[in-house]
Amino acid sequence: MKSSRKAKAIYIIYIACVFVFFYLPIVVTMIFSFNSSKSLTHFSGFSLRWYERLISDGSIVKAVYVSLTIAVFATIISTVLGTLTAIGLSKNKKVIKELIQNINNIPIMNPDIVTAIGLMILFSSIMMPKGYATMLLAHIAFCTPYVITSVYPKVRQMDPSVADAAMDLGATPLEAITKVIIPMLKDGIYAGILLSFTMSFDDFVISYFVTGNGVENISIVVYNMTKRTNPTINALSTIVILVIIIMLVISRFIPAAHKGTMKRILAVMTVVVVGVMIITGLSSSKRVLRVFNSGEYFEPELMEQFEKEYDCKLIYETFDSNESMYTKIKSGAEYDVLVTSDYMIERLIKEEQLQPIDWSKITNKDALDPDVMDFAFDPDNVYSVPYYVGTVGILYNPNVVDEEDLEAGWEILRNPKYKGDIYMIDSERESFMVALKALGYSMNTDNYDEIDEAYKWLIDQRETMDVVYVGDDAIDNMVSGNKSIAVVYSGDAALIMAENDELEYFEPEEGTEEWCDSLIITENCEDTDLAHKFIDFTLREEEGIKNDIFIGYTSPVTSVRKYMAENDYEGLESAYLPEFGRPGNEVFKYQETKLKEHYSDLWTKVKAY
Repeated sequence: MKSSRKAKAIYIIYIACVFVFFYLPIVVTMIFSFNSSKSLTHFSGFSLRWYERLISDGSIVKAVYVSLTIAVFATIISTVLGTLTAIGLSKNKKVIKELIQNINNIPIMNPDIVTAIGLMILFSSIMMPKGYATMLLAHIAFCTPYVITSVYPKVRQMDPSVADAAMDLGATPLEAITKVIIPMLKDGIYAGILLSFTMSFDDFVISYFVTGNGVENISIVVYNMTKRTNPTINALSTIVILVIIIMLVISRFIPAAHKGTMKRILAVMTVVVVGVMIITGLSSSKRVLRVFNSGEYFEPELMEQFEKEYDCKLIYETFDSNESMYTKIKSGAEYDVLVTSDYMIERLIKEEQLQPIDWSKITNKDALDPDVMDFAFDPDNVYSVPYYVGTVGILYNPNVVDEEDLEAGWEILRNPKYKGDIYMIDSERESFMVALKALGYSMNTDNYDEIDEAYKWLIDQRETMDVVYVGDDAIDNMVSGNKSIAVVYSGDAALIMAENDELEYFEPEEGTEEWCDSLIITENCEDTDLAHKFIDFTLREEEGIKNDIFIGYTSPVTSVRKYMAENDYEGLESAYLPEFGRPGNEVFKYQETKLKEHYSDLWTKVKAY
């Protein structure tokens, strides 16, 4: 008896631990959605600011609309197609059944990335403009197999003579299907509906590769938000969680007598969604500008201001890296203005993907700081206009790190005194830059012996220092004081120091990377005049200040930089105003294929060590 009670107690504890493991992250997310600060790990007070930001952010509201309408349409269409296919499948010969079932399993078993690339190539090859229609077709394509898989087992359980009996009693084939067969399959159909809606609403990978023209669902918007510390994600997640809980409660406790009412409500909601879709889908006669930028890299209010001022439609899409941007461009996606980094600009220039800037149309060109012009990747700024600039340096806590140790420069990152207390930047080029500079070499070296020596430096650091490679999550971790040293971009350092005034930023004497993100106009730009107006718009002082407050990086506009240094960034000049042109500082150059492959192979070994 005692042993059975003990076993029961252990089982209950086990179940409780499982539930805690599953639901504790959700609870934490909901709690931090009410945090007054930007930190995702340190609760500093109750606030509704992130819910206010969520409601006022037009891009998120639009993404919710896209996700819901795509999910509803994809669910309805895939349910109809999947149910009819499952019914028809039962009437075929065994060989045909097995063949179709195996074909149906391919999209289910196939990795999402393979499906995404395949659909992207398909839409590009038939010259179909990427946007809402391509995303909807893609969702129907991957939802339908799940409906077939859910409904077909119910079809097999059904007596095949039922439909014949219904027709013998006077029913037409359509009536036999709708009034006899489908009601008997409703459990499988409901399962297919729930699965399709969930798969569609949650999808990111396939949606990311098949969309375009400013159409983004929630998954894409949230993914781009993760590039920076953005607690709006928590607020959005909390609302989604609450909606799901409410729907589950209603479906569980609603009386059976009122289920018909609920069906009518759902039907009305579907009609409303279709109507809104038709209305919002009407074409506009306004001029259109397609901008492709990194996530969280432009103040949303400025988008609306630009549209009103120039009576145009701004289609604004985001990417997570220069490489993914390049992949979409090469796959056939078309944009007018790109915002990308130095080495990628050099690559696009060599591939003749850009058109020269008409500087006579840039009325605010004199506002640009000459020190951030004429970089080696684009001499004389023939093709590019600076957007934001900065450096890479070391952020540290002076209460832990001895000032004398900083004299070692980049070698402080191998000082045993700080073992386990260092964040390295999770980037191939920046990490090799650190090692090459520490060894006294150029970060643009093509000498394989020097590159291999830098690889050994990084491996030695991993062996002896227990470093952690992080991306943008370094921002929140350093704000919370989880480690004392981090290799970061200067703009991120400024943001971190604004939240944690104990930290300081410095650039080693050996030199570091200077980077410049620039605005460029593509070769296939459809409205070059509007593209130049947009570039000129970003160089205005008032608009530049608004953008800088939102982003936190160093503006190339002298007056904006001066204002920010004297006001919002007082005391943070070391990060916000990095020293350009110092001896040893360099800008990344484009790497030829063989050299890039060598770096990539070594970087894979560093990360896997």
